[in-house]
Amino acid sequence: MDRVVIVGGGPGGYEAAHVAAQLGAEVTVVDSDGIGGSAVLTDCVPSKTLIATAELMADMADAAELGVTFSDHRGDVATELSVDLALVNARVKQLATDQSADIAARLERDGVRVVRGRGRLDGAHRVVVDLADGGQETLEADGVLLATGAAPRTLPSAQPDGERILTWEQVYDLTEVPTHLVVVGSGVTGAEFASAYLSLGIEVTLVSSRDRVLPGEDADAALVLEDVLTRRGMNVLGQSRMESVTRDGGTVTVTLTDGRTVEGSHCILALGSVPNTSDLGLEEAGVAVDDGGFVTVDRVSRTSARGVYAAGDCTGVFMLASVAAMQGRIAMWHLLGDAVTPLDLKKVSANVFTAPEIATVGWSQNAVDAGEIQAEAVTLPLSGNARAKMQGVHDGFVKLFCRPGTGIVVGGVVVAPRASELIHAVSVAVAESLTADQLAQAFTVYPSMSGSVAEAARRLHHV
Repeated sequence: MDRVVIVGGGPGGYEAAHVAAQLGAEVTVVDSDGIGGSAVLTDCVPSKTLIATAELMADMADAAELGVTFSDHRGDVATELSVDLALVNARVKQLATDQSADIAARLERDGVRVVRGRGRLDGAHRVVVDLADGGQETLEADGVLLATGAAPRTLPSAQPDGERILTWEQVYDLTEVPTHLVVVGSGVTGAEFASAYLSLGIEVTLVSSRDRVLPGEDADAALVLEDVLTRRGMNVLGQSRMESVTRDGGTVTVTLTDGRTVEGSHCILALGSVPNTSDLGLEEAGVAVDDGGFVTVDRVSRTSARGVYAAGDCTGVFMLASVAAMQGRIAMWHLLGDAVTPLDLKKVSANVFTAPEIATVGWSQNAVDAGEIQAEAVTLPLSGNARAKMQGVHDGFVKLFCRPGTGIVVGGVVVAPRASELIHAVSVAVAESLTADQLAQAFTVYPSMSGSVAEAARRLHHV
């Protein structure tokens, strides 16, 4: 029986463990931070739970447009919404804990052994664990998977204190509602938190070192989002690089490199991530890392050391829980001799959980503009969609890319409420190399937001 040791209990680790157990291996997961990793305990699950509350607040704020008003017990019209942040965060943390417990229970049902502690390589086929309860344990392995994740990046001039200067892992300890939240960083994480807290009725300033929000996303989508955020009252400071973040009592001051300052009650640092790859014995085991410290892997998750694989954020390939999980599965399929298809990043669907959401899959507008691929594009605003009108949705669009000649769908963007759900049809088309005509001819419900996906595909039809 093959012995598999997985270092890290996040999506890359626990999904790999399920596959390895299914294929008959003896599987041990070494976990230091809690099963589920940051995705379940401090990142994806908590943040999207917070965002769910923010979405409800936003919907309620717009209810009057749909003819719904609120009144108190005296019959007076209620005009103010408020949030109990302590209650929201208690629910967030409870859901994360429950999800972690569910994953741990499934691992136990699969016969996976979980060892609590910090593991490091002792060569390519041995993992030494500093046990959480004290002492050490050495685990021999025919194959090792490193899935140690990443941590929020901080700077010497911007150190979190866990109270008013926060990383995105620390926001769930807030019990008081910020009076003015300054978010530093306009990438996905910064944009999501800024959008969420704005929807919760909090004054938000977003500090962006680039000329627009979400510089790595589709430019048309980012412009729609920035327009919505500013229209709803967010102060977006573009081309504004943070120099330092300091605290004086209840006031946090963000100083910019041009000398300007922004004062708030709280600050969230969204400055990217650094891999958890130090003190893992990588160099001694022959595992190569890049200049940023990320483990170098190929498309079947192999590192430079035979028998050692890596998955998830510690590889820096594509920092999504879904990609981490797929990298982990691919690693086990390859290690244990099952059929395996190498990771194809051009089939990955991703979502930015702002309001509205931005979902993407496949080739991007940037790639088309740069000449990396020839593709025709069509953009269809949601403003003409009947369901969107019924729900009071004014902003958003569907954009599709297809190959000239063949009409094969190679990418798409959806900007809409629940875009994370709407992108799936486009994702299937990209994964299965469907043509725009095939996508268009599949039935959609009328009225529905998904009807705009089919309509966009129809506009790519060639006689």
